[in-house]
Amino acid sequence: MARHPVPRSAARAGALVALGLGAALLTRRLAQTWGTLGGEHDDELPGDGILPDARLVATRGVGIAAPPRVIWPWLLQLGYGRGGFYSHDRLERLAGLDIRSAERVEERWQGLAVGDEVHLAPAVALSVAEMHPERHLVLAGVHSGPGKAPAPYDFTWAFVLRPVGAGSRVLVRERYRPRGPGGRVLAEVMQPVSFVMTAAMLRGIRQRTLNTS
Repeated sequence: MARHPVPRSAARAGALVALGLGAALLTRRLAQTWGTLGGEHDDELPGDGILPDARLVATRGVGIAAPPRVIWPWLLQLGYGRGGFYSHDRLERLAGLDIRSAERVEERWQGLAVGDEVHLAPAVALSVAEMHPERHLVLAGVHSGPGKAPAPYDFTWAFVLRPVGAGSRVLVRERYRPRGPGGRVLAEVMQPVSFVMTAAMLRGIRQRTLNTS
């Protein structure tokens, strides 16, 4: 049977599609592991057990030339109506959120405990699920109990401090468990935004720590 050659235009289009998909997957992987070293993005971290069946995980990191005890107070005051998120405040204000990240540690925001709420916006909050001073802070939004409002996905947000010599590694892990196809789509759509804001937040924590230590 004679074989019909594939038109060059179709071959080029197929190659471009394959190249585009490959670039998108690579970019997605890089964005979800930004700043991590070695196998940090695959390490088991505090909070992982809250959503063991998470369908999407992102881990980002930064090194800071300061011990965990100096960085920890900045993590304790994260949140809307508190110390902010040390990220792109202007973008957050454009989104209607009056967030102005703190430039110093405030004693009034240091009293955080398991069960407390940390707001992302006036009507959106996560709860402190796990906390070990100077080691990790895990926030969670798991909407599975009676009286819980429906949400597109369950979510955990873990901040982990690892001492390295005289300095520290700061890791931030997000875990998503979508509640239906719409939740999976939304979680994926959120990834570029999460990457931009988290990278800025980690740099913001580093800058503030070094400026005040």
